[in-house]
Amino acid sequence: MSRTALLVVDMINTYDHKDADLLLSSARTVVPVVADVLRRARGLSVPVIYVNDNFGEWRSHHGELLDQALSGPHGCLVEPLKPDGGSLFVLKARHSAFFETPLEYLLRQQNIDQLVLTGQATEQCVLYSALDAHIRHFEVTVPMDAVAHIHEDLARAALQMMERNMGARVCTSRDLWR
Repeated sequence: MSRTALLVVDMINTYDHKDADLLLSSARTVVPVVADVLRRARGLSVPVIYVNDNFGEWRSHHGELLDQALSGPHGCLVEPLKPDGGSLFVLKARHSAFFETPLEYLLRQQNIDQLVLTGQATEQCVLYSALDAHIRHFEVTVPMDAVAHIHEDLARAALQMMERNMGARVCTSRDLWR
């Protein structure tokens, strides 16, 4: 029996980094969609796992990152996506949610074999996480309206690569869990 988890990639964000200005426009559109996906996933008891950059703050933990993001100038983009008491959290240092993180171990312990990837940026962290999930034999679904991008053309190409090269299911958020 397959079991699905929702991954929320890099949405706990201060937007104080290179390319943030380009990302913000897309993020503003995606946040309400991701919030709806989170609500639906929680209603279906789908495990929710936040996988987030640590932004070089090696002494921090997810609560500190959340507090920083909420108190920053773009806290309104983080507020609707806050982890709840049942959410799991994995810190990462680089693009992939799997690179040198305990994510694969966590997923195997939870008997997860299907992942729904949401978050940012489509053409970077979402793409690399999808590839690493694929090579670890996880089934991947990417709701295209629940991933934010820096460059729209690269995001389109990334979604196409995930679908064609990795066998990912690319759909809209409305088509999840039907």
